[in-house]
Amino acid sequence: MLDNELPEDGSAAAPLTSAAEPLDAYSAAVVGAVEQVGPAVVSVYVGGAREAERARGGAGSGVVVTPDGYLLTNEHVVQRVTEARVTFVDGRSVPAVVAGRDPATDLAVLRAQAATLPYARLAPEQRLRPGQLVVAVGNPFGFESTVSAGVVSALGRSLRSRQGRLIESVVQHTAALNPGNSGGPLVDALGRVAGINTAIIAMAQGIGFAVPAATAQWVLTEILTQGRVRRAWLGIAARDRPLDLRLVRALGLSTRHAAEVLSRESSGPAATSDLRPGDLIVAVNEEPVDGIDALHRLLGRVPPGSELTLQVVRRTQRLEVGLIVREPPA
Repeated sequence: MLDNELPEDGSAAAPLTSAAEPLDAYSAAVVGAVEQVGPAVVSVYVGGAREAERARGGAGSGVVVTPDGYLLTNEHVVQRVTEARVTFVDGRSVPAVVAGRDPATDLAVLRAQAATLPYARLAPEQRLRPGQLVVAVGNPFGFESTVSAGVVSALGRSLRSRQGRLIESVVQHTAALNPGNSGGPLVDALGRVAGINTAIIAMAQGIGFAVPAATAQWVLTEILTQGRVRRAWLGIAARDRPLDLRLVRALGLSTRHAAEVLSRESSGPAATSDLRPGDLIVAVNEEPVDGIDALHRLLGRVPPGSELTLQVVRRTQRLEVGLIVREPPA
């Protein structure tokens, strides 16, 4: 019988090319990724063993990312506690201590108090692409993983943290995030952790976000080496301010918005500098600043103790103000 002929009984001929092949490949990728990372995904219980036994579900999920038991989860899962308990899919439940937290990225690092734990690997220099397969894995109830697959729908998104700070380069994806999956890994087809799931938009369908692996690795390194995440601090209150177009043209500015200084904290770096309330910060070390978020982004890349040159507009003049940034007070 030729390809385009019908069988003698008149029924439709089955196509010679199997329609199941793309699905099989897709399934194999998802299953492989889950098998790779699943044993390292934990349910995080806030409290001790008794609370964990009584709890129907964990406060959230997490994933072990080092051989010595350090794991990543969301900061809001373990806020205001120093101890927790984590349960693996094989049923093991072990105590954990909070090694550090970073509310600005909604990430926290815990240390599971056990040896020979399974762990996943953070993707090195992850280059995600829109349309790429990703898998969200969580362990909200212990003893089993929840899995949902989707694709990367957008890169470079910004998501505002609970403290109001902007989390940069957030991955937007379509893998459904179930309750309790917060803090679990977003995994690529090779089983590498491409991000830490952090939030879903209320009243929206199929929209999830993950803090990228590069940010998670930076936070992890800062906490393990410094005991905390260090960020530069100016010691000012500021707001976004549009600039008069005539002023932009007259001073040759490269941005139409600035960060306006509202006040200076008496103990902050700005208090001992020439920076004044009413000044409009338009650049830092020659890099344009078009508002508060841009200023936070620049300060996040500067280690405390660095000397910065701020380009400011004061009335109708463009001036330079130098100061040395430091960490904010605890």
